Amino acid sequence: MRVALVHYWLVTMGGGEKVLEALCRLYPQADIFTHVVRPETLLPEFRRHALHTTFINALPYSQRLYQKYLPLMPLALEQLDLTGYDLVISSESGPAKGVITRPDALHVCYCHSPMRYLWDNWPVYLRNAGPATRALSRLLLPRLRQWDVLSAQRVDHVLANSRHVARRIRKYWRREAQVVHPPVDTETFTPRSAPGGEHFLCFGRLTAYKRVDLAVRVCTRMHLPLVVIGDGEMRRRLQAEAGPTVRFLGRQETDRVREVMARSRALLFPGEEDFGIVPVEAMSAGVPVIAYGRGGAAETVLPGQTGLLFAEQTEDALQAAIEEFLQREQDFDPQRLHAHASRFSTQHFLDAFAAQVEAGWQALRA
Repeated sequence: MRVALVHYWLVTMGGGEKVLEALCRLYPQADIFTHVVRPETLLPEFRRHALHTTFINALPYSQRLYQKYLPLMPLALEQLDLTGYDLVISSESGPAKGVITRPDALHVCYCHSPMRYLWDNWPVYLRNAGPATRALSRLLLPRLRQWDVLSAQRVDHVLANSRHVARRIRKYWRREAQVVHPPVDTETFTPRSAPGGEHFLCFGRLTAYKRVDLAVRVCTRMHLPLVVIGDGEMRRRLQAEAGPTVRFLGRQETDRVREVMARSRALLFPGEEDFGIVPVEAMSAGVPVIAYGRGGAAETVLPGQTGLLFAEQTEDALQAAIEEFLQREQDFDPQRLHAHASRFSTQHFLDAFAAQVEAGWQALRA
C-alpha cells in the first residue's frame, strides 16, 4: 500500500509536527507532501522519508513569509499528483486537506483545527495585521472559506484531536469527526516524588490568543515567581508589563524545558487551545495545571485531581484559581497526575489512529 502524508508546512517543529512524526512511525513507507520546508528544523524522522513540496516552496522568502502565500495554497494543493497513492492522510490546521485523490483511495484528514484565521478567530488576526493585509484579507476571506468547506467534502474520514475541535468541524465544515487525541511523549517524563516547587510556569509561543498576559499580570500583582519559556511577537509587550518576579527565558532546548518544568509548582495555561500538549506534559511530570476551562484543557485536566480550571478568561478568575491552588497544593499527587497523563501516550494515539483508518477502509468499501 502506497501512503502519502500531507502536512501544511514544515517550518517550525510544534505539536502538529509531533503528530506527523508519529504517523511516520506508523507508516514508515510513506512519502511526505508539504507547502514549505525549512531543512535545518526538520525532525530526524522526516529525513528518512521522501519529501515533496508544492510550488509555494520556490516563491520568494517562502520560509519566512509562507503564511502570506495562503491565497495560493488551494491551487498548489490541487496541482499535487497523488494518483499513485492508496492511502492519503492530511494533517490539517493550515491548508492540507484540499488534495485530489483517486476515487478508490482512502483520504483520512486528521484535523488539529479548522483554520482559525478563516473562522472564529479572524477578528483577532485582522486586528494584529497591517492596513494592507487587513484590506486584502477582507476581500479574500469569503472565497477561502468557500474553498475550505468544499475541500472538506472530498475527505472520506475526518478525525479530530479533541471534542472541542470536533464541534468546530461540525459547525464550519458540516462534517462529523471521530476524536483521536494527539500523541504526547509521556514515557520520557518521570514524576517528581512530592508536590511543591520554586515557581509557576508558562510555556509556549508568545502570541495573543494564548493569553500569557493574564499570567504575567496576575503573578506580578500577587508577587509570585513566574518563569515564561517561549518566544513570539508578544514577548516585548509582556516584558514591559512584567514585574520583578517574572523571568523570561526565551526558547529553550527540550532538556532545559523539562528541568524547569520539574521545579514548577504548577503550569499556568490561560489560553484556549484546540487540545494543548503542554498541560499533558506537565501532568506527566507530576506538575498540576491551572487552566482556562475551555478547549482541550477541559478534556485533559481533571478539576481537583490533576489541576484546577477557571471559568472566565480574566485576571480576577485566574487569581482566584491560583489562590485556591495555594491552599490545596498538597492535594495534587504527582503519581496520580502521571498515571492520568499516560492515557494520552504516543502508543494510545498509534493504536487509535490505526483503528480509525481501518474503519475508514470498511466504510469506503461499503
